[in-house]
Amino acid sequence: MRNFKFALLLLVGLGCLQSCKEETKKVLKTEPIEFKKEGELSIYRQKVDTLIANINIEIAETDYETETGLMYRKGMAEDQGMLFIFPGARLHNFYMKNTEFPLDLIFINENLAVASFAENAKPFDETSLSSEVPVKYVLEVNAGLAQKWSLQVGDRVEFTRR
Repeated sequence: MRNFKFALLLLVGLGCLQSCKEETKKVLKTEPIEFKKEGELSIYRQKVDTLIANINIEIAETDYETETGLMYRKGMAEDQGMLFIFPGARLHNFYMKNTEFPLDLIFINENLAVASFAENAKPFDETSLSSEVPVKYVLEVNAGLAQKWSLQVGDRVEFTRR
């Protein structure tokens, strides 16, 4: 009887050890998120009406699109950007959670004029980046472009949908 209890205890113990064994973790391969051209955007110097830049834009206007933005992407070309379109003008705050590359954020008012901008937003940083004033649009482009374009508050934006 003693041997039976010992054997039973041994089997239960081995069963527990087997069930505690770490399972091999599966690696999920996901397809990279590709840029989808949905329009074009031009930026003009405020007073002299000189073209500063032309870029292709992807548009974010649904709740899901505006919440996700450029998260989980490896990067984008210099002539690409994401334009966020909101239903009305108000203060907007952005952060870089799950965004893998640095960005410049250009805050644009309802009259399509640059209202403010935040340069060199750091990847994965959850610090809030505020529009500082009410805006209806936000344009995200690769970091460094606002400086390259010598962007100024008051510069004018035009965009068309595809």
